[in-house]
Amino acid sequence: MSVIRARRAARAAVLAPLVLAAVLLLALVPARAGAGGAPRFVFLFIGDGMGVAQRMAAARWKGAPLAMDGFPVHGLTTTAAADGSVTDSAAAATALATGVRTLPGRLGLGPDLRPRPTVAELARDRGMRVGIVTSVSVDHATPAGFYAHVPERGMYHEVAHALAASGFDYFAGGGLRDPRGDALERARAGGLALAAGRQALEALRPGQRALAVGDRLCDGQALPYALDATARDVTLAEFTARGIALLDNPRGFFMMVEGGRIDWACHGNDAAAALADVVAFDAAVAVAARFAAARPGQALVLVTADHECGGLVLVPPDARSAAFLDILRRQGMSLQRFVAGLARGPEGGRFEELAPRLAGLFGLETPAALGLEPEELEALRAAWAKPRPGPGPGRAEGDPLAVALGRLLGRKAGLEWTSRGHTGVPVSTSALGAGQERFAGSFDNGELGRRIQEVMGLAPAAAPAALALPAAP
Repeated sequence: MSVIRARRAARAAVLAPLVLAAVLLLALVPARAGAGGAPRFVFLFIGDGMGVAQRMAAARWKGAPLAMDGFPVHGLTTTAAADGSVTDSAAAATALATGVRTLPGRLGLGPDLRPRPTVAELARDRGMRVGIVTSVSVDHATPAGFYAHVPERGMYHEVAHALAASGFDYFAGGGLRDPRGDALERARAGGLALAAGRQALEALRPGQRALAVGDRLCDGQALPYALDATARDVTLAEFTARGIALLDNPRGFFMMVEGGRIDWACHGNDAAAALADVVAFDAAVAVAARFAAARPGQALVLVTADHECGGLVLVPPDARSAAFLDILRRQGMSLQRFVAGLARGPEGGRFEELAPRLAGLFGLETPAALGLEPEELEALRAAWAKPRPGPGPGRAEGDPLAVALGRLLGRKAGLEWTSRGHTGVPVSTSALGAGQERFAGSFDNGELGRRIQEVMGLAPAAAPAALALPAAP
């Protein structure tokens, strides 16, 4: 027996260092995305300005349920900034991306100005591919919240250079608002192929890193409103589908998709433009949902909003509002584009020309079908007389005539706007796929961000002691 024990002891003495070495080696190897039940493919859809009312109204306007509303798990998310104020898109994106609520205007920084790692950066460091898709410029506040760390969202030059240096794999939708114009070349030098339009987008190869933009950009490098889009314009759903094809790989990917122009239309109180963009956003959600269905247990699709905008209220429908909602469905373009085409004031236009033009906007033969009351006409006359806003991205949504038309038309369809800004109304969060159960209940946007990282199995790194802003490139 002593001989047997001696042999076992010798064998154990040989095996023990080998086992220890194997354990240490495994500890040093990055965990494979999807290990331990974590989803390998994660989509985060953010409807900018999309409150509960916007979702409900979009389904009513579409005449069919939205894909996101059919998800099995729903939660309620509060959106206040760190100081309790009504948030802006920068602070909200930072909360969703890092799990840390911050102050309005800040991107990727906590209230103490310390940079916080984003879920997209952590996914990249895990070896997953990363995509950022939006209907506005890719350096706007919401997309920038996933790769930039600056104290002010308007630092477009620094944000654009952060995009170029991010190491992410796919940026798509709008262009760059870099005021100096050199970030695009920096992105190209960093390995991002530049693709403009549908044909160039389709020519990209799987695994190729790219910055893909629409064929026709407007309003500060954004895609057109869905109501204003033509057949040549690449849709948010197309950018999402192509992103899946380019990013798909065994280690997985993280993709953030923003419906950014929902918020812009809500600022302008343009119900039809807002709801059409919600429906276009939902079409992109449906693309991801189909992908998740083909990868059971491997994919997670989340849909939320950064905040509500416009204070939209749905009033009880009646026969009259239901009939007018049918008229609103036929709105041929955004109100921003409509009023931009009207001659007014010094340009020599006459108010009496408005009603016939307005009827034409909805494909009606006579203005009488709009049912405009005398007091409604007077309100429009007063708005007609006010000066147009100056040039600049986002300024046209504030045209007094466009806003007056939006409020009037929305009210007649049972859609009441109570604000032209952001509100503190909670938003819906919907989940489908692996880990979906973690998104039921009520939580703030910082907690939502932390839950996303938790479900993905990502551990955020410690934040640096202080922010050190680099010199301008």
